[in-house]
Amino acid sequence: MRRILLGLCFLSFWGSASGQEIPLPEKMPQTHPRVLTTPAGKQETWELIKKEEWAKDVFNKLKERTEVYTNLTDAQPSWLLSRLAMYWKSHATEVYVKGETFDHAGGEKAPYPTVRYTGTRGTAATHGRPKLADVVPYDDDESGNVTFCNNALPERPMESVHPSKTGRNIESLNCEILGIARDAAFLYWMTDEEKFAKLAAGVFDTYMTGIYYRNVPVDLNYGHQQTLVGLTSFEVIHEDALHVAVYLYDFLYNYLKTNYPDKMEIYAGAFKKWTDNIIANGVPHNNWDLLQARYIMSVGLVLEDNKEYADGKGREYYIDYVMNRSGIRQWSLTRLADYGFDSNTGIWAECPGYSSVVINDYANFVNQFDTNLQYDLVKAMPVLSKAVATTPQYLFPNRMICGFGDTHPGYLNTNFFIRMIQNAQANGKKEQEKYFTALLKCLNPEMGNDKKEKKNVRVSVSSFFEDKPLALNPKVQPGKIEDYVSPLFYAPNVSWLVQRNGMHPRNSLMISLNGSEGNHMHANGISMELYGKGYVLGPDAGIGLFLYSGLDYAEYYSQFPSHNTVCVDGISSYPVMKSNHSFELLSCFPASAEPGKEFTSVTYSNLYFREPESRADQTRVMSIVTTGAETGYYVDVFRSRKEKGGDKMHDYFYHNLGQSLTLTAADGTDLNLQPTEELAFAGAHLYAYSYLYDKKMAATDKDVKATFTIDMKDKGGDDIYMNLWMKGEPEREVFTALSPMTEGLSRTPNMPYNIKEQPTLTFVARQHGEAWSRPFISIYEPSTKNEPSAIQSVSYFDAEEPGLKDFAGICVKSKNGRVDHIFSLSDAEQAATYRGMKVKADYAVVSNEYAGNRTLFLGSGTQLVVPGIMVQADSAANVLLEKKAGKWYIISSAPCTVVINGKKVKSGVTSEPILLRI
Repeated sequence: MRRILLGLCFLSFWGSASGQEIPLPEKMPQTHPRVLTTPAGKQETWELIKKEEWAKDVFNKLKERTEVYTNLTDAQPSWLLSRLAMYWKSHATEVYVKGETFDHAGGEKAPYPTVRYTGTRGTAATHGRPKLADVVPYDDDESGNVTFCNNALPERPMESVHPSKTGRNIESLNCEILGIARDAAFLYWMTDEEKFAKLAAGVFDTYMTGIYYRNVPVDLNYGHQQTLVGLTSFEVIHEDALHVAVYLYDFLYNYLKTNYPDKMEIYAGAFKKWTDNIIANGVPHNNWDLLQARYIMSVGLVLEDNKEYADGKGREYYIDYVMNRSGIRQWSLTRLADYGFDSNTGIWAECPGYSSVVINDYANFVNQFDTNLQYDLVKAMPVLSKAVATTPQYLFPNRMICGFGDTHPGYLNTNFFIRMIQNAQANGKKEQEKYFTALLKCLNPEMGNDKKEKKNVRVSVSSFFEDKPLALNPKVQPGKIEDYVSPLFYAPNVSWLVQRNGMHPRNSLMISLNGSEGNHMHANGISMELYGKGYVLGPDAGIGLFLYSGLDYAEYYSQFPSHNTVCVDGISSYPVMKSNHSFELLSCFPASAEPGKEFTSVTYSNLYFREPESRADQTRVMSIVTTGAETGYYVDVFRSRKEKGGDKMHDYFYHNLGQSLTLTAADGTDLNLQPTEELAFAGAHLYAYSYLYDKKMAATDKDVKATFTIDMKDKGGDDIYMNLWMKGEPEREVFTALSPMTEGLSRTPNMPYNIKEQPTLTFVARQHGEAWSRPFISIYEPSTKNEPSAIQSVSYFDAEEPGLKDFAGICVKSKNGRVDHIFSLSDAEQAATYRGMKVKADYAVVSNEYAGNRTLFLGSGTQLVVPGIMVQADSAANVLLEKKAGKWYIISSAPCTVVINGKKVKSGVTSEPILLRI
């Protein structure tokens, strides 16, 4: 009951994204600073320095390192600003690039030096930055080269080099110098010492004047890059110098207005040119839009009112662009939310890694609106609170997120929970505060600990202003993780479905299934991740060593063979990144619901996918069957066939963590695996096959068993196993192989071995011809040395009806005396009979009675008959009928009739177990 009430309370402030216009505040601050802090913040900061040792330490170190440069400029006023990377002599106004590489600069000569453009879009560089003291002042010559260090030679000698060899080091150099000037501007604001103002103003004036007279780069290839370039970087989302310049200007505003009055229009013009290009370029439909919005918002906050500028483009104009206005490559916050958030689930339309970033960006905007504009963005866009509340759905029982798409799985970011609490406190929303406080304490028990000291604080201006101490309501107790996740959760806008039987880190099971819908997705068909014994044992491979710009990403990590899926004819593929290849949810149990529902002993899903390259139909039935408080197993039935026949082969891939893999016949006999060159690019297959090595193969129609072992000698010695049983079929080959390391988990702390240095253990089953009437039928069970397999045997049976060629029948015998007969049919209109059991459904589980318990499950069907028991429904229903301690309970998605030992009872729709009066 507690779970239900918690959910109902929160529903009162959940809502969907709103397309309504967000009004601008009627009054906005007219004084500076106004972005990181306000004029009143000076006294508050001094009090903080007096009260907190960390603040005193940060201030003293900031002052000490900045005075190094004020001392240098006392002797040589241009010492720091002369080291800016500028077109000091050429005053170039135009920059030309070829795709992702700088080509040359030119154009008309500006009246002042202009800002030099960076070398490449990527970070790879043969030449690196010199130390600031070694930078050649006013470095510019007729060749357009820069004087940088040759990284390939001993002692990195400095030499003249074309900017295209320097990666993004030109940007980096200028950001460092601007950062020193920003720190000086802050110190001037705090101390009124003019030496800091002179240092800051010289750099700021030189750089911003150089921006004002420089134009947007031109791509000589006339390609996509033209829509991405910024004034200083190849991507408008990496205009890092702009953020630094905004803070610098904000703290130095009064000094500049007094000492550079004739330049204030140029500074504002530079900010506007910079921002107008960010609005004109970029990508509107994903995380880029929010990163761009951060720059636009910062400029909007620091500029004066519209009326102060001849073009009418000031503070209101740019803030309104973030809130309400949209261009072709820059959407408003509301339009992006309407596009990206599923109003029913709250899930953002990108993979988990990027979704977390986007939600965090939105949450930071919420905080900024509360702080700088005194406006409740959550009230205007209720979907934001729902999106934050939904993020725990990404979690495996070990509290790490799913790994599909371009994701590096890690622990869930809790910053957006903090932002929702702050928003609730700022706007008096008690239910929202209570919900997110309980959630934050659940996932981050250390939060709210008043005794926790602030240590190792970064020496940065923002350290004084980032966040006031979070005051959590001590009366709110930590929530339970089970209150925030669902037994089955389906998000169609990312083609993702998850099944759980609990959230116990050690004993619970979880399946994550994904297609390819949304942004930062892979070509993977119906891919799965499997959890067990504290780890994602069957993981997604990751992004690759060089992220999505690397060859390994293009050829392997983003392709079918790196995923736990089925590849057809060696050619299955489709566009990655922004992909539009989702699976179709045919049926599932339990229904996808809000969090807080009771976990069921059986979960299942039936998914359909059209593989476009081979024009193949694929279905995947997956289920969790719980057999005890700490035991259970996975069922996987994968059918695959080409629409028009002519199937060459279907390859079932499964990758698992571990250092060793054994593959034998199910009875333990040797398969006589032999080295092979099959599973290869040769034969016009995907390049990804070439990434498999140390391959061994056996042609066999026998049932097989694979065991993947994680050696836990460094973690207590309780080795972890994934046990896989697969039904044999004619014309089948089975393989063991090694794949590239599981890059997605290579950054994860506390793994049982060095993931980055261990190839991924891989099992492949190749079905020659079609794999529809001969589907891949598998049982998976995690176990450990101290918690051995609970399964005694796995066998298979055929239906008694002739003609059911694609029928899957599995018998799983557990050591506790339980016996499960599992039925899977591709056509629920047909019936399958075996030993007095009759099923007319997509899927069914029939257990024997043991210790007064029994489980019967009908999945998207109309009839289930076993001796003495019948379940009948007029339309397809999901029915779980369980006997517990001699009493029968039922969950049903549609009205049905149950007959037990001649006693008939009708059941209505129920999502919670109801006692049957029999």
